[in-house]
Amino acid sequence: MVETRRLFLGVDGGQSATRAVIGDQDGRILARAEGGPCSRATSEAGAASLLKMTRHLLADALHGAGHPAGSRFEAACYGMSGGPEDKRSVLVSVTPAETIEVTTDAHVALEGAAGGGPGILIIAGTGSIALARDELGNLARCGGWGYLFGDEGGGFDLVRRALRRALAAEEGWGAATRLGRALQEATGSATVNAAMHRLYDPDWPRHRIASLAPLVDQVAELGDGPAQQVLREAGTTLARLALRAARALPDPSRQLDVFPWGSVLRSLTVRTALAQRLQEEGLTLGRPIHDAATGALLRAYRARGLHVTVQEPQ
Repeated sequence: MVETRRLFLGVDGGQSATRAVIGDQDGRILARAEGGPCSRATSEAGAASLLKMTRHLLADALHGAGHPAGSRFEAACYGMSGGPEDKRSVLVSVTPAETIEVTTDAHVALEGAAGGGPGILIIAGTGSIALARDELGNLARCGGWGYLFGDEGGGFDLVRRALRRALAAEEGWGAATRLGRALQEATGSATVNAAMHRLYDPDWPRHRIASLAPLVDQVAELGDGPAQQVLREAGTTLARLALRAARALPDPSRQLDVFPWGSVLRSLTVRTALAQRLQEEGLTLGRPIHDAATGALLRAYRARGLHVTVQEPQ
């Protein structure tokens, strides 16, 4: 008799994209799929958008795993950007599963990066946040306030700081920089001031603005001082978040690896500034073991009492 595969689901919902992974009871990865950004579900339109995206995402993942849409999961875990509260009811309604956990994207990213163990995660994608966990499972966080009040060192903040320097240069009271020209070209604007106004348009949501962050790296590589300074400031700020989260744990003297996560931390300048500041405090950067979607999958396994080693397909 052939054993029926038990399906487990992990989802990482980000502000730029949402990723799903399906595994079986032995930890074998059966399929991965990617969908659009996870929208806030506080409005009827937002809830409908999240429902539609998730339905398509699950169908794509199940198809890749060789199962029809609507197949049942034994357990599912969603890690969602912007918090779980407004999204839980939507996700539960669309997910056929015995057990469903809806938590934050930071929690599943730390789960994946540390392989379920202790560590400090610093996320710098569209936004930023630091999350620390010790051997006993105690958690502490710092940041994650959103683009209006925080998210320092994230992609949106990086572009905002770059634009401010470009505006200052254009108005004649800031240092000369190539950032303005790069932002004008990226937005199809005649002046930096026009680029600034364009970024206020509804067709430039924050994740699209954050997607311009690599331009700062490109300009910095040309030897542009203001661009380099923006990147160094981001790295130092992210280190500060990680250190504050670590110090909020019951035993702040315990040295934990710091796992960098997110598109901004692909920048060598940002990572170097981050590593230097951490080194001053005796902390080192570690290499993430798994991605955030796999971290969500690990939590789904644990919800059913399974402790497996995840096996990627050959």
